[in-house]
Amino acid sequence: MKAMVFAAGLGTRLKPLTDTMPKALVPVGGRTLLEHVVTRLAGQGFDEMIINVHHHAEQIIDYLKEKKNFGIRIEISDEREMLLDTGGGIRKAAHFFNDGEPFLVHNVDILSDANLKELYEIHKAQGNDATLLVKERETSRYLYFDEGNRLKGWKNLKTGEEKSPFCDFNPDSNNRYAFSGIHIISPNLFKLMEHYPAKFPIMDFYIENAGRANIRCHVNNQLKMIDVGKLDSLKEAEDHFCHL
Repeated sequence: MKAMVFAAGLGTRLKPLTDTMPKALVPVGGRTLLEHVVTRLAGQGFDEMIINVHHHAEQIIDYLKEKKNFGIRIEISDEREMLLDTGGGIRKAAHFFNDGEPFLVHNVDILSDANLKELYEIHKAQGNDATLLVKERETSRYLYFDEGNRLKGWKNLKTGEEKSPFCDFNPDSNNRYAFSGIHIISPNLFKLMEHYPAKFPIMDFYIENAGRANIRCHVNNQLKMIDVGKLDSLKEAEDHFCHL
């Protein structure tokens, strides 16, 4: 099974650590975030990965060489010329996913106990174009799904901003969940990305195409996860996830 790990971000919320290193190489419990994610994915059967790089890219490239790619096939998607955001990053890596099979997308700063192989099998069994791992939790920005778990829209509770391709979108009539930063994508979605600019966010793409693609969620309210995107989350990550 194949996967893409997002490791190109600037890591601004982890400054000053990321002034001199990429977010992917920030240590948690004596191991880098990248090692935590790559080894966990590999342990669940994802043995071919592509990792995008931008900020301090050469450090990640050298690190993977030193680690001998953790014994699996790993390619680099080089975004040093321009950071492409999540959607553009996925499309740039499309050549890697040329076998017609779905692939996992995972943020490098997300640590969780998710059963990723199970998520992959659910995606295939349902015939989805994309399957987003979600849960009920407090946040200011929610994704909204109907009773069949199909994506309907997005809302920022702080600003009131809403996004949906459906003219009758009503957040109150749908289930709302928080996105985990983990999703499965079928490569047929690349066709819908053809007219998009070089740089675009994948979540905007999902929302804009919710009416023409089968984009669903998988709800796991028992999911334990942490976004290691801020300095104050590092200690919590060490306490709860460094053993995973």
